Formats: sequence, C-alpha cells, structure tokens
Amino acid sequence: MDAFAAVADPVRRRIVLLLATGGPRTAGTLAAAFPEISRPAVSRHLRVLREAGLVAAETAGRERHYRADPGPLREIDRWLAAVRGQAWEQRLDALDTEVHRARRDRRTAAEPTDTPKRSAG
Repeated sequence: MDAFAAVADPVRRRIVLLLATGGPRTAGTLAAAFPEISRPAVSRHLRVLREAGLVAAETAGRERHYRADPGPLREIDRWLAAVRGQAWEQRLDALDTEVHRARRDRRTAAEPTDTPKRSAG
C-alpha cells in the first residue's frame, strides 16, 4: 500500500500524528487514544502503516514500540507542491507586480513638481 492510501483513513492519520509529535509508543498506548475502536482494529491500522513505510516497529522485550517514519510522506509533499505550485506561483507573480506598482506610484507622488516656488518677500 502506498502512502496516499495509508493516510486516507483519519485514524491512520491520527496515529502518524501521535507518533510524530509524541515519540515512540506501544500499540496499547496508541489504542488508549482511540477508545471508540477496538485494540485489534488499531493493530490493523498499524500494520497498514508499517506496510506503507510510515511507521516502524522495534521490539523491546515483550513490547513493540512504534515510531513515525516520515520518509514516505515526501511523495505526498512532492504531489502537494506540484498541485499548489501553479496557483501559488501565479499569486506570487501578481503580488510582485502590485509591489512594484505601489513603489512606482510612491516615487511618482514624492517627486517634486516643476512649478517654481514663490519667494517670500
């Protein structure tokens, strides 16, 4: 399963987020964060995430400690960058044009006029 399919499920996205922000956890600790679903269901989600490479498991005694592996998320980052790239590039070009126009208008407004000044006298 690829990273896109793995993170399509909101429970799996939350598991990845918990592991990425909270560090390694056991399946039991992760299951406690999801009281609405069974422990076997959490284990199945962890298996999907492991198969996609988003989660790695290390055995410590009788327990497995799961940790996030952000490597496969780079594929999603690249896809998002490609999708957003065109729109953002156009917006930034428009912003650049407006900044240059505003600077030009300010310079024009600040330039002295060619009318001679009257002398007080």
